[in-house]
Amino acid sequence: MAKALTNTEFNFKGQTNVYHGKVRDVYSIGNDKLVMVATDRISAFDVILPKGIPFKGQMLNQIAAKFLDATADIVPNWKLATPDPMVTVGVMCEGFPVEMIVRGYLCGSAWRAYKSGVREICGVKLPDGMRENERFPEPIITPTTKAEIGEHDADISKEEILAQGLATHEEYELLEKYTLALFKRGTEIAAERGLILVDTKYEFGKHNGTIYLMDEIHTPDSSRYFYAEGYQEKFEKGEPQKQLSKEFVREWLMENGFQGKEGQQVPEMTDEIVEGISNRYIELYENITGETFVKNECEDIYSRIENNIAEYLK
Repeated sequence: MAKALTNTEFNFKGQTNVYHGKVRDVYSIGNDKLVMVATDRISAFDVILPKGIPFKGQMLNQIAAKFLDATADIVPNWKLATPDPMVTVGVMCEGFPVEMIVRGYLCGSAWRAYKSGVREICGVKLPDGMRENERFPEPIITPTTKAEIGEHDADISKEEILAQGLATHEEYELLEKYTLALFKRGTEIAAERGLILVDTKYEFGKHNGTIYLMDEIHTPDSSRYFYAEGYQEKFEKGEPQKQLSKEFVREWLMENGFQGKEGQQVPEMTDEIVEGISNRYIELYENITGETFVKNECEDIYSRIENNIAEYLK
């Protein structure tokens, strides 16, 4: 079984802070740089699962780096370099405390809400008579607040964002514009790979007064993809779509009685389960990027990352 990196406690020259997220560990260097380590941790239902997934961090980091480069003409982004397969170094931004969720299709949590009778999400009115996995006439933006670990993100409307001063009117107009333009580009790239970009999330911040795209983009952790082939037929028959996303992990957890609720136990993650998830992520990587995934196998991942970052920061 390949090794997985689930924990980092680095101390780099000039380090001023460290933040351990659900999946990423972010090191602040001075007051202008961030070192983001994509670990092999995996989370679902806002819970970090007990075992890491080999190569997951490498895959997510490489997908995000590829799509940051492919969208840099739309909006400036935080990426400066990728000194290690699991690391991105970028400029420090002051993040907006909201995530911009954009949906092209009615599925996931939006479908669950719709099925229960909800006809407005985040201030966006939805027409009656829609079916699961149906395409919206135009993509819709349904922002959420950014939750701390263990808490759930909460839906928030544009009006609430403005009323709470989480962004100015001018800033929010730009966030919406960038979100739709990025989603359009992501949709076009996905179509070239025989995929449908169903929904995704973007995070933005400000650097020297300018809005930047931050964090990951168009990865299977932040996005949902369908295979284009067979989409229409499955939709007409009301059958589940063939998906490229982390949804298969959530489905495995739900089948085994876990949805992140109090008192529930995460099912046992056997080596077989862990390897299966890793292989699914490789399938996601290769389908999304159109490239063969090259495993960066290493006996001591921790030291490799530490050395590569230290060398870059010299």
